[in-house]
Amino acid sequence: MSELISDQFFSILIAGLLVGIVVGLTGMGGGALMTPALIFLGVGHTTAIVTADLTAAAIYKSGGAITHWRQGSPNVRLAAYLIAGSVPMAFLGPWLINGLIDDPTDLENTLKMCIGFALLFAASTYALRLFINMRNVNSGTGEPDANPHIRLVPTVLVGMLGGLLVGVTSVGSGSVIMVALLMLYPGLPAVKLVGTDLMQAVPLVLAAALSNIAIHGLEWDLLIPLVIGSVPGTILGSRLAPRVAQSIIRRGIVIVLTMSGTALLFKAGFHPYGEDKDTLEAITVAVIGLVMLFLVPLVWGALRKQNGLPAFGAPTVAELERTPPRRKV
Repeated sequence: MSELISDQFFSILIAGLLVGIVVGLTGMGGGALMTPALIFLGVGHTTAIVTADLTAAAIYKSGGAITHWRQGSPNVRLAAYLIAGSVPMAFLGPWLINGLIDDPTDLENTLKMCIGFALLFAASTYALRLFINMRNVNSGTGEPDANPHIRLVPTVLVGMLGGLLVGVTSVGSGSVIMVALLMLYPGLPAVKLVGTDLMQAVPLVLAAALSNIAIHGLEWDLLIPLVIGSVPGTILGSRLAPRVAQSIIRRGIVIVLTMSGTALLFKAGFHPYGEDKDTLEAITVAVIGLVMLFLVPLVWGALRKQNGLPAFGAPTVAELERTPPRRKV
């Protein structure tokens, strides 16, 4: 037992707890937050962190999927087509990267580079998701349709892209696939959207986890504190959600993802200012965060006004996530 409680046990547990709370508050996938948090903590190799994060996600996403299944919210046919594309690619992705790169240092840097780009992609798709919801709510497009006609080829392709992304980086099951579903099926009610995404995410992250375990093994001293922290954190966050200002948290997530993605690109060897410019790179990340802190609300307010809504106020970000589109008269 003492071998499982490492010097970093409580650091990982606290990171899992904090990320779990944010996941519970917002419903956002944990991989986009947990993986970079553990990398910056320096608790292990990137391959071990990705594997542990995927395994933990398979555990806590299963509980959410079962809850939505009992409530009848998933669109089973839609989830099945997503799974048909995502599971094979999630299993293949780690083997593909491992087969192309032999050197452990090159593998570390490549994974960090991939995760960095995945985080920037996740930040942009998350912002796009809010924009699509705003357009649908305000224009009346996307009439509620719990059982839309399934667009087979695009849906399977979305699953394949999401599976490859998750298998390699552990990022994307809750952000990228969710946005793609919004664009393909704008009338799918929010509860169906979340339920379908959770249902397909369980076999997706499980396949990715098994593939990474087969290649890299599983470090229990990473997984155990991660699960111990993230599971109660998710439950706590879910209970706190109605009492917390969602707009501020969700805006903060976009900023954190962008800063984390940029920092990981620097850690992976992307040096636009030349070698040994760590201070300048750190300043760049901080400036990006500060600029976004002031710029994001202004841009969001301008987009709202262009769509006939007040720059600030109702409908809030949280209301945009759950309010059905208004019908045109």
